[in-house]
Amino acid sequence: MKCENCTKKECSKKQKNDDTQSTSVDALSSNNVSEEKNEFDTLANAKILLSDCLACDSCMTLEEGSRVFQQNQKEFFRVLNLNKKCDTSKHKVLAVSLCPQSLPYFAAKFNLSVNEAAKRLCGFLKSLGVHYVFDTTIAADFSILESQREFVQRYQRRNQEEHALPMFASACPGWIRYAERVLTNLVTSRICTAKSPQQIMGSLVKGYFARHQNLSPDKIFHVVVAPCYDKKLEALREDFYTALNNSPEVDCVLTSGEIVQIMEQKNMSMKDVTEVAVDSLFDDLKEGDLVRHDGRRSDGYLEHIFKHAAKELFGMDVKEITYKALKNKDFQEVTLEKDGETVLRFAAAYGFRNIQNMVLKLKKGKFLYHFVEVLACPGGCLNGKGQAQTKDGKPDRALLAQMEEVYTAIPVRLPETNLHVQKMYQDWLEGMDSRKVQDTLHTTYSAVNQSTSSLDIKW
Repeated sequence: MKCENCTKKECSKKQKNDDTQSTSVDALSSNNVSEEKNEFDTLANAKILLSDCLACDSCMTLEEGSRVFQQNQKEFFRVLNLNKKCDTSKHKVLAVSLCPQSLPYFAAKFNLSVNEAAKRLCGFLKSLGVHYVFDTTIAADFSILESQREFVQRYQRRNQEEHALPMFASACPGWIRYAERVLTNLVTSRICTAKSPQQIMGSLVKGYFARHQNLSPDKIFHVVVAPCYDKKLEALREDFYTALNNSPEVDCVLTSGEIVQIMEQKNMSMKDVTEVAVDSLFDDLKEGDLVRHDGRRSDGYLEHIFKHAAKELFGMDVKEITYKALKNKDFQEVTLEKDGETVLRFAAAYGFRNIQNMVLKLKKGKFLYHFVEVLACPGGCLNGKGQAQTKDGKPDRALLAQMEEVYTAIPVRLPETNLHVQKMYQDWLEGMDSRKVQDTLHTTYSAVNQSTSSLDIKW
């Protein structure tokens, strides 16, 4: 199928090697989508996953490709081995941050509770030579809080600012990459400026934590364990490199599947390692039981922003959210009514087909939503292509169902109730409205000026 900008050149997907695992799966199986004809029928026949096209020559430079392939197990072990040498001046402090959507994969795969999985994964990583293992939930707290505030501000400016709404979520690097490389500023100007949890975690580790440990940020090698490969691309963004510290916020991203490969190479299982409590960013504290945010398969931006906006803008306390599935289960909407009028209309759009449909509606002026939680992977972050895949690259649906059950069983904690976050806003970030908040927790997105040939891709 052809995207509206693309008419000539066939998509030239690279064949990924064994280190990065093939992701060429049918993103939209007939079991998940409606077969009915509609105005987007041509687009809806897509049989390519967004993460596939991110690896093609038309979207990734040779330099980017080289740097992405450096983010693998070999780079991780290069730093581990460097620390075993006598020249202590070259030693690095290894810190690993675990994404909440990765832990259910380890729990389901090894038949553990999610808290057992976190502690055993921590024990395994420390047995390799890692110094600190963190949970990135606190970074998602910051990201959600900043996204909530930005949405309310955009809503209040909607009549004065053309591109204030709809606001699109910014946590998915696959979606961001596509928006910047293929779409126009009509779309990128509407993307929330809050950094993703991964990159906020980078700021926390190399900013807050480094300062409190009296460490130079460039002495920390920060690794993130994430559910998808696109997070590797996110870590390479120039705006996520701090020149003052001579250091990127995230040095290396390993997928959940790559961590399992390391275990297999060492003939180990999660059940073979000792449980070790996950570290905290604060002094010598250890993390307690895992918590999550609202949202069934992601960090729950839609639910948190919806409830916050209902309260702040309309004085309404929303306890439960009802999703309404539209064309398929990966495109759902949530609405708020007051005095018989729909005052908020939110949507969750997962998977490339729904992203394409959404953008086409926006360009036609037929898009009625105020906020959209956009994720490149059908089914959301738990279905990231760096985990829950069969050997032939297909989604492992049985394992994914177990992961969803594990994830939804984790207790929810509102980001507003995290006392550490509130204290850091005041002590580290100099207040919620400070310049430091903007510099540390936000970024900007804009369309990249590409040649016409780079966009002439037949999907």
